[in-house]
Amino acid sequence: MNLIDGITYNFRGLFIGIKTPKLLFWGLLRFVIVILITIFSVGLILTYHQEILNIIWAKPASHWIIWLWYLLSWILTLCLVGLASVISYLVSQILFSVVIMDHMSCVTELRATGKVEKTEGISFLRSLSYLIRQEIPRTTFPVLLAIILMIAGWFTPLGLPLAIFSSGIAVVFLAWDNTDLLPARQRVPFKVRFRYLLKTIPFHLGFGLPFLIPGLNILLLSFAPVGATLYHLEKNSDPRQQGVL
Repeated sequence: MNLIDGITYNFRGLFIGIKTPKLLFWGLLRFVIVILITIFSVGLILTYHQEILNIIWAKPASHWIIWLWYLLSWILTLCLVGLASVISYLVSQILFSVVIMDHMSCVTELRATGKVEKTEGISFLRSLSYLIRQEIPRTTFPVLLAIILMIAGWFTPLGLPLAIFSSGIAVVFLAWDNTDLLPARQRVPFKVRFRYLLKTIPFHLGFGLPFLIPGLNILLLSFAPVGATLYHLEKNSDPRQQGVL
């Protein structure tokens, strides 16, 4: 049931975010930022697509093997677009989205409980630095590790199992990046938060599975802080607060 709960909270956060004007604004802003950075990075990489292809394999003169060159060109294009999309997400996450995510989590907590529990007296720059530092173990490093494992799988007989395993790692940590917003804001020690992740892998896997749906995943990621914050509030607070939203 933890797996089902994770999926439920993800979509519940999306529906609540769409119905709440303030959350809708910040969610759409994050969505637009990711899309714009992705378009820019994909365009930049594809601009140098031919140069990259020539480095790998110059266009052959033989008509018998040129079809292999065109096949490699299409495969390279797909790989570059996928890589650009992942890099764009990570860049937007570090530069912009982490602040928006934390703000959406605060808005959700305020609507659900009437208050926001966080450390007072911290400047914006110090708070921003703290949020960015949290992204390295929560998202940046795990997602890059998942990509490396997936690429490594292409060159071994374990390609399919490694692809499934790496995808599982990626979605679990993408889910944790959202569910960790509230305890991180309350300055819960990292090792305590990480142990909590290890104890709730099925839930985080369920919460992250919808992120594997192409296209819809960007929209779900934009509103994921809502459902993730509700999860913490409802599972770790007074049961009377459940269902407020």
